[in-house]
Amino acid sequence: MALQLGDAVSDGIRRTFTRTGGILFIGLLAIQLSIQTSINSALLGFLPPAAAEQFRTNAGLALPIPGSVGLAIFAVLVILSSAFFVVLSRTLAQPRSELSTFPATATRRLGRTTVIAIVGGLIVSISIMIGTIFLFLPGVFLAVSFLFFIFAVAVEDLGLIESLKRSWGLARGSRIKLGLLVVASAIFGGIIGAIAPLLDLAGVPVVADIAVSVLTTAFFLPYYAIIASAYRQLRDNESATDRSPSESQATSHQMA
Repeated sequence: MALQLGDAVSDGIRRTFTRTGGILFIGLLAIQLSIQTSINSALLGFLPPAAAEQFRTNAGLALPIPGSVGLAIFAVLVILSSAFFVVLSRTLAQPRSELSTFPATATRRLGRTTVIAIVGGLIVSISIMIGTIFLFLPGVFLAVSFLFFIFAVAVEDLGLIESLKRSWGLARGSRIKLGLLVVASAIFGGIIGAIAPLLDLAGVPVVADIAVSVLTTAFFLPYYAIIASAYRQLRDNESATDRSPSESQATSHQMA
């Protein structure tokens, strides 16, 4: 059965406006702000003193730390961000009636799952980038095909290759509808890419960093909730299809 995109969108948005959705929003916003600060700090730290002083007024959120420290903080934040997205995926993929709390499995085997998420994320990102460079459509196709990778890793505890295959299989038959979500995220990224320079030109780089982080979080939390809803829908449809032959056979035996 193909994906019912309208149902996934409405259900995903409702998943965002819950108690855990609010907590996830704060957590995701904190990660966005921290990563931006670490990047700016690393750039300033590696610049020569004269250039750093000139760039500082346009740097936005930054800390007065050496570039190596900023880079180390960034690396730690990337790991923490991956762990956060594992928890986020497990939380948003719960039945909506249970979204008032985090699942008991939120931190299950978190270290192993985070490593798989990081490695798989790199593979997926590089594949999409290569596909987009050559032609736009291959990039979108790959982005759609691996859209459920993080849910296969986090929710189903699958390994790297199994998660890639699982995502590919779940997306089969619904790639056009899922492609609309991917294109929407790309359009939003383009809008954000236009807003930030305008605020920088207005002389408010700190406001630019904060605004971009808030807008990014406000878009991508519902976006991931919609993907979580689509994942649940396609997974449950697949399970129902798998059960139907055995259920039919059992019914026939009962009737006999």
